[in-house]
Amino acid sequence: MAREIKVWDPLVRIFHWSLVAAFFIAYFTEDDFLTLHAWAGYTVGGLVLFRVIWGFIGSRHARFSDFVRPPREAIAYLKDELTGRAQRYIGHNPAGGAMVIALLISLTLTVTTGLFVYGAGECSGPLSATLCDAPKWLAEAGEEVHEFFANFTLFLVVLHVAGVIWSGLLHHENLVAAMWHGRKTVEEE
Repeated sequence: MAREIKVWDPLVRIFHWSLVAAFFIAYFTEDDFLTLHAWAGYTVGGLVLFRVIWGFIGSRHARFSDFVRPPREAIAYLKDELTGRAQRYIGHNPAGGAMVIALLISLTLTVTTGLFVYGAGECSGPLSATLCDAPKWLAEAGEEVHEFFANFTLFLVVLHVAGVIWSGLLHHENLVAAMWHGRKTVEEE
């Protein structure tokens, strides 16, 4: 017999879709709408900070202790998934947990380098007092690093979406819908 249970709490779901929106707004407004780009970046930074805190004090499946596993477990899970033998998890599977951490790190580096570039290159933002007199080459180098991490984050997002689709097909569940309404189906014995 199957029944639905709550897996993703409202704060995780709001965080997830807000982060999607803020990241893509920042990504696609980089040159033409600098103020919007900066505010979207601040939003991403605030959301990441929230998620890190929520990873320690949040609901069961939101906590890092529920889904962060050693790399060998994530690799073993990926191998099992490729052969169609992967175990189903109610929360994040080991590969999904690794992706959460990778995305949080990459987003943190994107925001941090963005703050650096905004301060050094535009003499704006919270770091402007410290970085406004930085040499132009330093601001330009920072911009290259910022763009690298933004593009790397986009690459991780593509991998994340592919993993969600593959895992959903493998386990016959709609993971995107679960991230909207927060519920997943479990089999009872």
